[in-house]
Amino acid sequence: MSAIGLMHLFAMPPLSDYRLHLFTCADSLKAAFSHTSFFSVIYSLSDAREERRNCLSCMRELALTHNDIQRIVLASDEMEAKLVSHLFPSRLHGIINKAVPLIELLDELSALLSETRRVNDNMLNHWYVSHNRLLSPTERAILRFMSFGYSIPEIATQLERNIKTIRAHKFNAMVKLGVNSDVGLLDAADLLTHLPVGEGRRTALTVPAFS
Repeated sequence: MSAIGLMHLFAMPPLSDYRLHLFTCADSLKAAFSHTSFFSVIYSLSDAREERRNCLSCMRELALTHNDIQRIVLASDEMEAKLVSHLFPSRLHGIINKAVPLIELLDELSALLSETRRVNDNMLNHWYVSHNRLLSPTERAILRFMSFGYSIPEIATQLERNIKTIRAHKFNAMVKLGVNSDVGLLDAADLLTHLPVGEGRRTALTVPAFS
C-alpha cells in the first residue's frame, strides 16, 4: 500500500480519529521518537523479501527500545501474513492481510488500534496461528539450511536423519506455511535466518554457521 493509499485509508472513519505520520525508512522513524509520542507503529509490507527483512529488523528493535508502542504489520497477501505470523508473531500486536476488501481492512485495523497493549491477545493476530501449527525445530532447521544452499541429502547428513524424513519435514513446513514450491519456502527461510536461533519460541537446536 502506497503512502497515498494509507492517507486515504486514515481519512475514512473510524480511522480518521487518528493522526497519521508517514515514514519511508526506519531511521526517520527513530529520529521522530525524540519529539513525537506514538501509540502505534504500522509497517506496510510490499511483497519483497528485502522489505520483510527490514520489517523484522525494525519491529524487533522497536520491541526492545519502545515496548510500550503497539506494533502492527500490514502484509501484502494471505501467504505473506502466514509467513510473518509463523516466524515472529510474539513481537507483534497484530498482522493484517491488506488484500482483503477495504471495509474489512478498515474494521480489522480499527479493532487493533482500539485495543490496549495486549500483545497476541487479539483474534486477528492468532487466526493464522490457530489454523496452522507452528513450525517444529527440525522444520526450522531445514529452512535455515535451505537458505544457505544445502541440498536435501546434505541437510540429512547435517541433521543425522535419513533423506525420506527430511523430505517429510520439508513437506510439512510447506503445508503449514501455505506454500507449494521451494521458492515459497525460501521466502520463509530468508526471513528466518535473520532471527536469532534461540529468540522467543525459537528452538534450542543449534545449526552450524548461522550467525
